[in-house]
Order: sequence, then structure tokens, then C-alpha cells
Amino acid sequence: MTEDLRRAATSPVIAVVGPTASGKSAVADLVAEALGSEVVSADAMQVYRGMDIGTAKTPVSERRVPLLLVDVADPTEPYSAALYQRDSRRAIDRLRAEGRVPVLCGGTGLYVRAALDEMEFPRGEVDGAARQRYQDLAGKLGPEGVHALLAERDPESAALIHPHNVRRVVRALEMLDEGVSYARQSAGFSEPREHYPSLQFALTMDRARLYARIDARVDAMMSAGLLDEVRGLMDAGAADALTSRQAIGYKELIDALEGRCTIGEAVDLIKLRSRRYAKRQLSWFRRDPRITWLDMDVLDADGAARLIVDALDGR
Repeated sequence: MTEDLRRAATSPVIAVVGPTASGKSAVADLVAEALGSEVVSADAMQVYRGMDIGTAKTPVSERRVPLLLVDVADPTEPYSAALYQRDSRRAIDRLRAEGRVPVLCGGTGLYVRAALDEMEFPRGEVDGAARQRYQDLAGKLGPEGVHALLAERDPESAALIHPHNVRRVVRALEMLDEGVSYARQSAGFSEPREHYPSLQFALTMDRARLYARIDARVDAMMSAGLLDEVRGLMDAGAADALTSRQAIGYKELIDALEGRCTIGEAVDLIKLRSRRYAKRQLSWFRRDPRITWLDMDVLDADGAARLIVDALDGR
């Protein structure tokens, strides 16, 4: 093994995380370019093909380096943190074997943890058979009915999950079939054990500025054709998929196109829910003491990227 390969095999994975619209993709692109590497996306919605504008995928023409783990599943296909863990680690291991430092980028905290830390998932979540069975049951019983089933089997987990969060209820039932409690596993998330050494950086900025950026980005998405993108998904039969029904920006416009609200009301709701999501993302990442926070009120993307590369060089 050459010295470069040996160093890469033991060097940390770089992670660039933070709330939506904080500029993660631009920073990660610059870091990966400086390191001669690639970016591994850690975004639960960017994995889906055809969901481009609403998930803020960097257009292919604007990517400085390859972007991995996007467009790997159809919106009607089940995809999960367990599948992401498998796929992201394959990408990370390949890059390290090639002597390159992987750069992970995204705002889905669970996916970041699944890639970088020791986390076990029930086999059924990967295989899909149990998931389909419980999804079919949810279709028959409705959200409250399948949540009541979880409450009978595992009241501790049911107490943590909103009755309308069907996907998480289904996941908790899958886990029970494998002898794993969702509640107990969730409690273990607070004590991470590294699968890879990592250097993690989160972007932050003044809350009012972040919210203004979110609102402006939603307007830009609408101007870029988000409504037509949603129409295309509906025409392809994806309107009733769990993916489309849970993704911010898609579920609201589906409701508008189906007559449950106006387009203007849908756009206002997208902005509101995106701001709330950003707040949850900030809370998630602030619980992890391993993360170094970068103030994007005083840094631009180039400056943030230089600090990250310098931190790796100085390790």
C-alpha cells in the first residue's frame, strides 16, 4: 500500500451538515474539489429520481465533482436509512480505497449518523417484505389504526411517534419483528460510536437571514418549474407514494393540484414547513458535541471550505 493510500484509509471522513438553505452543497463541492474527491449526499429526499427542483439537487452542469447517492430510487420505491447506510458506506469505502477523502454532505441527521456511526437496523427494513406488509395494513386500518397496533405491542415507542407519521410507525413495527424497540434504539442515538473517524462541520447563520434564504429559495423553486415537476410525478402515479406525501414542497403542491388549497396557500405552507424543518435540523446537529460550527454570516463558501481543508491538514 502506498503512503497516500495508507493515509486515506485512516483519515477521517469530512461531513458538511446543517439546516436547509444554509449553503452546504456549495461548501462541500469546494472541499471535495480541493481534495480531489467526490461528495456523498446525505439527503433523504435527493435519493429519488424526478424529485430535483423541490429537493434542491445541484444541477449536473453546476457540480464541481461527482455527487453520489442521488437519483438511486424511484419515488414509488421504499428507501430507508438502512439502505442508505449500505449504499453510503460502499461509496465511502471505495473512495478511501482509491486514496481519496470522502466528503459527506446533507441535512438528514439520521442519514449522517447511519453512514458515520455504528447503528444497527432490522433486517426487514432492508429486505422490504415486512415493510410492504405493514404498509398494506396501514392502508386498511388508516394511520390511527396502525398506530394503535404499535401502541398495543410497544407503548413506549408509540408514545414517541405521531399517529400520522405512518412511515415511522411502520418502521417501528418492522423493528419489533426483529426484536428491536424503536424507543430503545432512539435512546441509544445519544451515545454515538464511530464507524469511521470523521471531522464534522455544520453551517449556521442568523436565524432571520436563514429564514429569508429559505423563503427566497422556495420562490426560486416555483420559478424554476416545481409545479410542473409535481405534475409530472402525479402523472407517473407517484402522488400517493409515501415519499411524495411526506416531502416538503411536494405534498403541499399535490394538495393544491387536487383542489384542497390554492397554489398561493401551498407556497406559503412550504415556506412555513421548511423553516420549521430547519429549526429541527439545527436542534438535531447541536446535540452532537463532535460538530464544529461555521458562522456563514462572516464566512463565504470559499472561506468555509478553506477552514475545513486546513482542519484536515492540521489533524
